[in-house]
Amino acid sequence: MALPLFSMSIDSEHDVIAARRRARELSAALNFAPQDQTRIATSVMEVARMLQIAHRGGRVEFSVDDTPAPQRLGIRLISPVAPSALQANVDPDNARSGLGLLAGQRLMDACRLVEEAGGGAAVELSKTLPERAKPVTAERALELSAMLARSHGEGSYDELQRQNRELVNALGELRERQEDLSRLTRELEDTNRGVVALYAELEQRAEYLRRADESKSRFLSNMSHEFRTPLSSIRALSNLLIGRVDGELTDEQEKQVRLIRQAAQDLSDTVDDLLDIAKIEAGKIEVRPGEFEADNLFSALRGMFRPLLTNPAVDLVFDVSSRIPPVRTDEKMVTQIMRNFISNALKFTVRGEIRVSALYDAETKMITFAVADTGIGIAPEHQHVVFEEFGQIPNDLQQFVKGTGLGLPLCKKLAVLLGGDVTLRSEAGQGSTFAATLPCVFADHVASLAAGGKAHP
Repeated sequence: MALPLFSMSIDSEHDVIAARRRARELSAALNFAPQDQTRIATSVMEVARMLQIAHRGGRVEFSVDDTPAPQRLGIRLISPVAPSALQANVDPDNARSGLGLLAGQRLMDACRLVEEAGGGAAVELSKTLPERAKPVTAERALELSAMLARSHGEGSYDELQRQNRELVNALGELRERQEDLSRLTRELEDTNRGVVALYAELEQRAEYLRRADESKSRFLSNMSHEFRTPLSSIRALSNLLIGRVDGELTDEQEKQVRLIRQAAQDLSDTVDDLLDIAKIEAGKIEVRPGEFEADNLFSALRGMFRPLLTNPAVDLVFDVSSRIPPVRTDEKMVTQIMRNFISNALKFTVRGEIRVSALYDAETKMITFAVADTGIGIAPEHQHVVFEEFGQIPNDLQQFVKGTGLGLPLCKKLAVLLGGDVTLRSEAGQGSTFAATLPCVFADHVASLAAGGKAHP
């Protein structure tokens, strides 16, 4: 329901100006901002002029709805002609006669042309009262009505002068905004040129890095192949010497030859890791999925590492769930991942337990192979380093254990190639858990997208 405030006839240009003045005074009394006062007054004047030109008459009614906040100022400008006739009778020789509805639509919150019950037309304008405005009660509505009834205000000339000043101010603001817009446009153009230049430089850098990465991969691959032949010779000759093919060895000689053979084996393992990383980065590693049981995988790992467990203070435990279905993925790669996990755990666990486990998630159809130890652990700020090539964390055991920092980066690359990932949970002094979560059934397209590798059935 609306609280009526004031109504008046529009029979002449003088009435149009008077309607504008009352609209401005009412909006000021309702605490609208000066800009909104001008918008409301201009909308009322343009619609009133449209009615006056089209039919030489009409009415304007001001009201405020009595609903809870936010209240709305309502203005109805009524003409005795139908909506279609009102629009059709706009004077083509008077350009301003067609501005009424356009002004209302652009300057007010709502503007609509409706048909009255008696066949006439009404243009309904509305604008939400500002938050700082006092609520308009029935008593406040009577005060506003009395104010508008008493208002005679300035003459038409003075009101037009005021309107002209408002227009001049508006034009000044528009000019300032236009200048600001031009300045911002120039700044944006400069920024865009800078961004284009930056992108071009980044593309050059990316191309340079791509070529450098390709060169590194080729170098690693070539050097790995070059290293393998002499390393194989060193290991073969060491085996011949230890086997006494060319005669007996003293205890010291045998000890030294065994050291030579072990060093050659360590270097050979490093070369193999380098070659695998180079193949993955070049997208030339072959994934050969096959079906196997987790139990059988763990049995092979148990047989492989039992002889290497020389510290009686450390227990190596294999724990596999009976609910794990057959796994179909590259068994060699999974074995390589687990071998690196267990080797690291053995290196950095002085006492306690190393537990190797497998867990299947039926919902995601993912299997997690994990190795948890009670070793020295890794502080959170250092955990990212272990997955960087040649990255190693200084610790008290570093002088007793050797490594190149290639094992864990290779594990992560292999896991991604198989469609999964590697995660680490660890605290300094509390041990670590390395886990590889993989699809239980290898999907060729997943791996190809992840690492550019090749899959073979």
